[in-house]
Amino acid sequence: MEGVKEISTNTLRTWLETGKEVSILDIRPIQERTEWFIPRSIYFNVYDKLKANNPDALLGLHLDKTVPVVTICAGGKTSSIAAALLQEQGFEAYSLQGGMKAWSLSWNTATLSFPEFDIIQFRRTGKGCLSYMVVSNSEAIIVDASLPIESYQSALKKGNLQLKHLIETHIHADHLSRSKQLSESNKATLHLPAPNKVNFDFVPVTGSTVFQIGNINIKAIQTPGHTVESTSYLIDEKVLLTGDTLFINGVGRPDLKANNDEAIQKSKMLYQSLQKLLALDENIIVLPAHTSQPVEFDNIPIQTTIGSIKQNVAMLKLNEEEFINTILQRIPPTPANYLSIVEKNIKGDFSDINPVDLEAGANRCAIS
Repeated sequence: MEGVKEISTNTLRTWLETGKEVSILDIRPIQERTEWFIPRSIYFNVYDKLKANNPDALLGLHLDKTVPVVTICAGGKTSSIAAALLQEQGFEAYSLQGGMKAWSLSWNTATLSFPEFDIIQFRRTGKGCLSYMVVSNSEAIIVDASLPIESYQSALKKGNLQLKHLIETHIHADHLSRSKQLSESNKATLHLPAPNKVNFDFVPVTGSTVFQIGNINIKAIQTPGHTVESTSYLIDEKVLLTGDTLFINGVGRPDLKANNDEAIQKSKMLYQSLQKLLALDENIIVLPAHTSQPVEFDNIPIQTTIGSIKQNVAMLKLNEEEFINTILQRIPPTPANYLSIVEKNIKGDFSDINPVDLEAGANRCAIS
């Protein structure tokens, strides 16, 4: 709409990161809000009234006029109507450019520090994807790169780090992998878990693979189930990157690109893989590849321990048969565009599409 001020996702991200006071007004239909939202946003159920251009749509909304308001919808159109009404009421109001679709690429970081290494957790707050940069003695490995490569390049430059390797835990179905791009632009080795069906060169990761960076070792542990090639990585015997095999409060889904018989087989594989991980030291910190909650701008890592998961994730206490039955009864809806995303990740080239269009929407990787 003419005259309506817009704000980019980068600006809103900076405001949230720096603690600027802002009211974020979510006016989407309730089912969209339930699936994914911006942390600390306020929900006001007026989508239909705004679409009908009802001038009284925002009556009953009580916000502080001294605080800027950012209105959000799916793509940035209906939020413009809301922002215009708020401007008429004397608010400093902005419509989020591109809406939640654009917000899916917004991100923030949190850092875990150990005597011999640091781990930077890159969090796509609008989508729940988690990727990692492991740093030791000025060398780095990046795992499950899911953001545009500039995000990682900036951290490498800031820390004066040499990127040695790019690693994936599996072929992802909800976001495009940026590992190949990062590998090419940094002349770093690309490692993918075997068996792998991508159409480009890589160094296979097997059950005996050990990476060395700086003063630490990173061991590969094959954990098939979510996908056949799924692999977890144990960092210096202290931290476990579990990909989509094990989450903070659940486990990975075994059904994508699988018929019923294949889903049962993958569920059995997942059960065995989880037993392998649960047998590790209970103090080991678990860092997954996804979270099912919008990520706060709080610099607090999304993490737990093996011991905590054993205690709190009820399905991990089931025997194999009960586990398989429970998993298959709780399969969430299929992620949007997942076949197209997998296809692009196998091809290793997405120059012909707009990632924002393909990746929009929440991830649906976990069963809890």
